[in-house]
Amino acid sequence: MKVLVIPDVHLKTWIFDKAENVLKSGKADRAVCLMDMPDDWDMEFQIDRYRAIYDRAIAFAKDYPDTLWCYGNHDLSYPWGRLESGYSPYAERTVMEKLEELEKSLKNSSQINIMHRIGRVLFSHAGLSTEFVKSLNKKLLDGNIDEVLHSVNTASQDKLWNDESPLWLRALDVRRRAFRGEKYKQVVGHTPVEKIMEQEGIIFTDVFSTDREGTQIGESAMVVIDSETGEYEVVEVKEKDFKDQMLF
Repeated sequence: MKVLVIPDVHLKTWIFDKAENVLKSGKADRAVCLMDMPDDWDMEFQIDRYRAIYDRAIAFAKDYPDTLWCYGNHDLSYPWGRLESGYSPYAERTVMEKLEELEKSLKNSSQINIMHRIGRVLFSHAGLSTEFVKSLNKKLLDGNIDEVLHSVNTASQDKLWNDESPLWLRALDVRRRAFRGEKYKQVVGHTPVEKIMEQEGIIFTDVFSTDREGTQIGESAMVVIDSETGEYEVVEVKEKDFKDQMLF
């Protein structure tokens, strides 16, 4: 199966337009969104933009009902009451109401979670490390992969709200080992990169995030990954015909 990965969104409705174009082109069978829907530099008063991004996501979820959604740290900071950079107290009620509306729009509540697996590919906002799995339960290091993901998805807020979790991990840190990297490819966002890249079995896709001046940090592209082989395409999303792409 070919899976389109929608990276960190941060109030940019056009990202879903680009994703829809890729799906309509036939390059992918379904999508996974790595979320971080709310917040961006100096946007805390722009409540209409917060509302608009969730409305666009809900429309996308209805048009592509098999889409999976991975919570990001910015998504959960609101319902969990965990203040962080970019948090908007003015948009707080809007985010919580609209996030619940998105959750209820899905065919199955399991479609939105911390982590998902499709075949031999693991999807999360920031990445799953061996160290984090060990912190949950050492026995999980040798456990069934779906049991591991269940433990991650049902972990406490305190366990998940730390720098080692799939909400916060900076997986480019070479001291962090990808969990079962020899068997499973991982696709993550969270860490802005100039180009989509792979390191130690983890593919980094957060190229649409911006700096304080509003300049996009990375290239305009998305990943389409084969869920069985782990091979992926970097699909250019600037042009409508998606001619420019690279096969890995």
